[in-house]
Amino acid sequence: MAQLVLPLFPSGATEITPTLSFSRVDQTVTYFHSGMPIFSHDQNERASFRYITAQLHVTAGATQAQLSRAFGVPLITIKRAVKQYRALGIKGFFAPRVTRGAAVLTANVLEQAQGQLNAGQSAIAVATELGIKTDTFTKAIRAGRLHALAKKKMPKTQVMPQSPPAALKLRRAIPASAA
Repeated sequence: MAQLVLPLFPSGATEITPTLSFSRVDQTVTYFHSGMPIFSHDQNERASFRYITAQLHVTAGATQAQLSRAFGVPLITIKRAVKQYRALGIKGFFAPRVTRGAAVLTANVLEQAQGQLNAGQSAIAVATELGIKTDTFTKAIRAGRLHALAKKKMPKTQVMPQSPPAALKLRRAIPASAA
């Protein structure tokens, strides 16, 4: 004969299902199954939260909708966590993010380009010679990954104001009604 388990949750615990609940004390969130603590984490640990919600759905039988309502998060957040848990397991939540590296401006290319810029070549000429789009090259200069030599400034010459041409002087002298 099956024994009936009475879920006894601590005071202040929020019920997720009849056998699952969670409680937050200070900065720690603790999850309970039939009154027994099964997992706890700091309230600001997002990866741990996503992991435990996915695990509660997959192993403890809580529906995604129940988890979404209990924690006040969008349903899609729970669905994405479950998908990640099924695809990658626990390590998927705690692995560092995979990011793309430099595709065109690798360390070797940056070194060559900086050498040519230091030699006095223009940025457009260096980009063309290395086969790099000029927009990509100028963006690297603006971002500070490359340093272009400052353009030489020509001293401004003092320009004397010129008197208007003689034809304009005549036109101004003739009144509009006489023309």
